[in-house]
Amino acid sequence: MKRVNKILNNHSYNLYMDKINKAETHRIFCLHNLEHLLDVARIAYILTLERDVPLDKEIIYASALLHDIGRWQQYLDESDHALVSAELAIDILKACDFNQQEIQLIIQAIKKHREGNDLSTDLDFILYEADKQSRLCINCKSSHQCMKKEDIKNQSIEY
Repeated sequence: MKRVNKILNNHSYNLYMDKINKAETHRIFCLHNLEHLLDVARIAYILTLERDVPLDKEIIYASALLHDIGRWQQYLDESDHALVSAELAIDILKACDFNQQEIQLIIQAIKKHREGNDLSTDLDFILYEADKQSRLCINCKSSHQCMKKEDIKNQSIEY
């Protein structure tokens, strides 16, 4: 998990996380903080173990930690945070010693995690599902105001 810890200590990563935290100071809906990112990572890792999917733990955690880092940009100009996150993640992954093949795999999963369209790799499927499973809609005080479609609100705990 050496490279994952490099991500957590990366200057750009922390800058983006600070921007998200500031933008979400008064947010009543789901937050995109480190707790959420680690929830996604841990659920994704559980899914890979349960399904005997051959994905490296560092790849899973890197994907989860980086999948929402573009949220702050979405708050500014309504950009697609999945696409922004993928772009921002490239330099962080390079700085944290991920190789080109790993970077491409992670970037693709980040790009596809929001809508779940055209999922093709194990990581695409795992990150998408873990992100959705991580939310506790069943216990959310703002659920009645949430814009998520009712059929995708997480109404049970699986992980």
